[in-house]
Amino acid sequence: MQALIMNLYLYFPEDKTEYIPAFIWMFVFFIGAFLTWRFVIKVSKKEEEKIKELERKHSAE
Repeated sequence: MQALIMNLYLYFPEDKTEYIPAFIWMFVFFIGAFLTWRFVIKVSKKEEEKIKELERKHSAE
């Protein structure tokens, strides 16, 4: 078990500016995830409206 722990190499840079690219990429992926989430909600609502319209047509027959 100790060999496994010793093989984990964690790097914490002294120069904190090395974190900037990671934060930029995290922000980019966060925005992408948010936009994807909004897109899925929009498509879901459109599909829900289509289903409701089909149900109205079917019940009217």
